[in-house]
Amino acid sequence: MNLLRAAATVGSLTLLSRLTGFLRDAGIAFLLGASAAADAFFVAFKLANLLRRLFAEGAFNAGFVPLFARTLEGEGEEAARGFANAAFSLMSLVLLLVVLAAELAMPWVVAALAPGFAPESERYALAVELSRITFPYLAFISLAAIAAGVLNSVGAFAAAAFAPVLLNLVLIAALVCAALADAHAAYPLAWGVAAAGVAQLALVLSASARAGFPLRLVRPKLDGRMRRLFALVLPGALGAGVYQLSLVIDTWFASRLPEGAVSYLFYADRLNQLPLGAVGVALATALLPGLARALRAGREDEARRLQTRAIEVGMLFAVPATVAFLTMPVTLVEALFGRGEFDAQAVVATAAALAAFAIGLPAYVLVKVLAPGFFAREDTRTPVLIAAFCLLVNIGAILALVGPLAHAGIALATAISSWTNAFLLGLLLWWRGELRADGRLARRLGAIVFASALMGGALSGLERLAAGLPSLARLSLLVPTGLVVYFAAARWAGAFHGEELRSLFRRAPVPAAGDDR
Repeated sequence: MNLLRAAATVGSLTLLSRLTGFLRDAGIAFLLGASAAADAFFVAFKLANLLRRLFAEGAFNAGFVPLFARTLEGEGEEAARGFANAAFSLMSLVLLLVVLAAELAMPWVVAALAPGFAPESERYALAVELSRITFPYLAFISLAAIAAGVLNSVGAFAAAAFAPVLLNLVLIAALVCAALADAHAAYPLAWGVAAAGVAQLALVLSASARAGFPLRLVRPKLDGRMRRLFALVLPGALGAGVYQLSLVIDTWFASRLPEGAVSYLFYADRLNQLPLGAVGVALATALLPGLARALRAGREDEARRLQTRAIEVGMLFAVPATVAFLTMPVTLVEALFGRGEFDAQAVVATAAALAAFAIGLPAYVLVKVLAPGFFAREDTRTPVLIAAFCLLVNIGAILALVGPLAHAGIALATAISSWTNAFLLGLLLWWRGELRADGRLARRLGAIVFASALMGGALSGLERLAAGLPSLARLSLLVPTGLVVYFAAARWAGAFHGEELRSLFRRAPVPAAGDDR
């Protein structure tokens, strides 16, 4: 398995998703700013997006991919198709019941997620309406996760990685329609979320069929294999999704702060998600199938090597991103969002949250890289116990920090809990002998920190010199300068070799018929 090439495929498409997501968020900021309507939409969107991130990027892959891969290699394609169809059908039934129950209980769901929204307020009523519109997205995207798991298991990463781009394109179209019609943007956005779920599901189902694994509805049956799948997926939803669950807790506390706090955290998290999605999620998606195959073949040394190299690649991009976010948060937020209804106060408040989130960025990526070490061994119990402890850490840190730091304290608490999570996952893997930090990893991490510090100094000095320029001009100057300084210093210090990066762009072997790479 070429981990770098597989991660590059997922990462490049995830990066495209994040870039189109920025266009979407810039449009939302322009039309809604950090208003009560924005707070209401973001609560509805967070509710709809939570299971997308838990299932599509975490728990479902953690449980489904090893079982599907084992069935495919041990019993053949026909048995694997039967397993996938059974999972697809049973999940369809479960999700239908969940959606129906949530639609009926939505006022209580919103009250639980955002207790600071007064029941008689506009924010609360709008959040309930918008959540009812967006919630069916959960069913579509959770079913899409099954097709994505099939594709990832057979090494076809492209279609599933491209699917989130469709969400952004549909929402951008909704914003354009709202602007042209001079309509309230919140409702078109909510309907766009639901429509995007249909489009994403159609995309991955088509790709799965081309790969030779068409998914069809059959009579649901809860047999031993299905019980094993759900036993892995349900705790994995907490273990792999501690970061997302922390964000739900953040929203719970932020809803009790003055108007705009929910929006500040959302916009800051969107910026923070760029390196997390393009690097952390990409590595986790590419790493899990490779680890599962190596372990099934009894190649423990190969599994340890894959995970160690994934840490190298993750830190190569996460550490400099952290330094950049800490060095120029105001410039970033002002250039990307600072127009229309998004005023100077919103820029400063969002920048403070971004800097706090950024402190935990390397930890967020490490969690994505370390968790597959447990999932590939069909161990979701350990991550869920660690996750439960980290949620308590998160709540305790918020209670300590929200008073003096307001919404920025919530973001900093999320970073603290993520570092706790990463440390405990790594410690347990090392204690079990399933992770080994060799000399190469230590040397490269040192080189990465050195190059990142050099880049931070260059960015700080250049930002002072360019203080009089418009924010977009400053950003256009700072970003390429930072990239050149960092990668030149990292290459000189030995953080990576040119051959490793060149290998990403070499022509891959021609995939088998129907393999959508």
